[in-house]
Amino acid sequence: MESDDPQSRMADLVKTFRTKRDAEDWSRRTEDEMVRGAFIQRATADRMTVEVALKRYLVEVVPTKRLTSQVADVNRAKILIEHLGKYSLAALTPEIISKFRDLRLAGDDRKDEHGKPRPRANNTVRLDLALLGHLFSVAIKEWGVGLPSNPVFNIRRPSPGAGRNRRLTKEEEMRILAAVDRHSNPMLGWIVRIALATGMRVSEIVTLRREQVDLTRRVVRLVNTKNTQPRTVPLSSEAAKLFHQALNHCIRPSDTDLIFFGEPGRNGTRGPYHFDRMWQNVKRDQGSLLQNPPTGRWKRGFSPLARHFDR
Repeated sequence: MESDDPQSRMADLVKTFRTKRDAEDWSRRTEDEMVRGAFIQRATADRMTVEVALKRYLVEVVPTKRLTSQVADVNRAKILIEHLGKYSLAALTPEIISKFRDLRLAGDDRKDEHGKPRPRANNTVRLDLALLGHLFSVAIKEWGVGLPSNPVFNIRRPSPGAGRNRRLTKEEEMRILAAVDRHSNPMLGWIVRIALATGMRVSEIVTLRREQVDLTRRVVRLVNTKNTQPRTVPLSSEAAKLFHQALNHCIRPSDTDLIFFGEPGRNGTRGPYHFDRMWQNVKRDQGSLLQNPPTGRWKRGFSPLARHFDR
């Protein structure tokens, strides 16, 4: 039977100090916390770094999320490791996290071609902090990491960005379609046109499988949506024509039922078509040709269409 005597529980706690006085102060403070029932075993939090914790999170937690969330979490984890990975969980204070937040918002960690900072959208930084906050919650609740509180909960979050409600003008649409048509892979052009015609998110389009598209009834049945609720999307004649072209693509492989497929991965399995880098290049190259709305709330580049592709 475990003893409730603080002295017996302290026998299992060992810590080294430079002076005897420091050791005695720690001993009295720890015993007092035990008596009051406020003692937290901080050894794990002192030893585990943010980098180690994030790598464990990627292995244990991220695979339980949707595919699109998994990709986003992997990319955000790299950013968090780069900036905060060296800190132990116990040492990562709200002050340090708030400085990271401000650095990301100001864009001081990345420069444009003229050497000027490139600020990030509020929602981008909110998602960075959301991942970090969930990491601490899992560590405290499931991994037995001794921390008095989640430090991310003690800082201000950037305010959510204003919603987008503008579509491309006809001129903007012509320019962006001309840009994607210059790409050698026709799938990029099909995806962009389907997004414009249906309003579907890119994550919904690139994960579509053949059985989800019914060209006879001219509908697409979405299963994995952002709000997790299935829905049916009607297709215009133009959208149906685009899907017909994609489904009858002459180089379609037989080892996948994905409509928009990528190259086989290391495990030999094909995943969805990834075009993020190409899309960013299109926005960068064509963005200066477009006139931004006077509100200035859009992301750089083809922002009216970004509501399909940047979410």
